[in-house]
Amino acid sequence: MKILVYGAINIDLIFSVDHIAMPGETVSAGDFKRGPGGKGSNQAAALAKAGVPVYLAGKIGHDGEFLLELLRSYKVDTSLVTIYEGATGNALIQVDKNGQNAIVPYAGGNGAITVEEVNKVLGNFGKDDIVILQNEIVHAAEIIAEAKKRGLKVCFNPSPYDEKISSVPLDLVDTFFVNELEGAALAAEGGTGGADKNAPFPVILEKLVTKFPHAEIILTAGKEGAFYGFKNERAKGDIVDIPVVDTTGAGDTFSGYFIAARARGIDVNEALRLACKASSIAVSRPGAMEAVPFASEVF
Repeated sequence: MKILVYGAINIDLIFSVDHIAMPGETVSAGDFKRGPGGKGSNQAAALAKAGVPVYLAGKIGHDGEFLLELLRSYKVDTSLVTIYEGATGNALIQVDKNGQNAIVPYAGGNGAITVEEVNKVLGNFGKDDIVILQNEIVHAAEIIAEAKKRGLKVCFNPSPYDEKISSVPLDLVDTFFVNELEGAALAAEGGTGGADKNAPFPVILEKLVTKFPHAEIILTAGKEGAFYGFKNERAKGDIVDIPVVDTTGAGDTFSGYFIAARARGIDVNEALRLACKASSIAVSRPGAMEAVPFASEVF
């Protein structure tokens, strides 16, 4: 079994602020850092740091080649990443004094991926392999359809949740990773009765399990940990009580470690525990990819 992450590769521009800027407001940053990010590269790094071989596919500009060097140092296979003459994706991130964030992404290379490149990449994979993707890159619908045609298992994180989701063949997804906002929106996709974003997490979970009876649902719930639903199976994982510094990349760390644990044959309850522990450690550190813990800190 091979694991492919097809996703965004970004340069993160991180501003530490007292509070997230409101419309029309100017907020001075107490600190600024430039570092690696993007949901795809973060998830690939999490899988690799968890000790599972992983391929990363995507597109960057020459300005992002330093990202590949870092990913390779974690043992991520970057041979399927394309370098083009445009800019690498960027994300402007505000992190407040409580560790909460607001993110404005710029697609860059993530928006320049072609269908031809998708087909070429997926040609390296087949039955029972796994592809993990998010909504940060173009052609998510084509990636999912082609992956299923080739017999791959599809794990999808519909983030950012926007109008593109309506074109994605959600019925082909095997595993969804969502937070409460994405979960509530996904439950309402297609005009079906959704869940209010303020609804209790178990209510959102049940809505999704009912709507997607063929798929595993993993709902991350911040301080409440994470909830799992698949057919008649339910499970919950709890976070580790560690002071929060920066929540950027918490969900990516969680999904990477959960998939890594399951790929190792670990049961759902233990996989949830490990993924919650990994994401708890990650949020106790600044940054995204670099904050992801290594297996020795988690297992």
